Amino acid sequence: MRRDGELIAVREPGADDWHYPAWQFEAWQPRRGVARVVAAAREAGLDETRLYDVLTAPSGLMGHGKLADLLVEGRDDEVIAAVRAAGP
Repeated sequence: MRRDGELIAVREPGADDWHYPAWQFEAWQPRRGVARVVAAAREAGLDETRLYDVLTAPSGLMGHGKLADLLVEGRDDEVIAAVRAAGP
């Protein structure tokens, strides 16, 4: 599912195991917006590690919340816009 762009996974440097963040799942299934976010990241030239960093960094003027929180809330379009803006 990671290779097909349905999930986001990251690895610690030097590790062999992939880490799949829990926030991208709902009722044991990928949230509907995850595949759209991954597609936007690929179009913007972001690899999985950079995408994870963008989604989990504090956002907003006061540094509260994360884009991953917006994804959980179903605010996919806002997350996608931010991911596209984070591209090179």
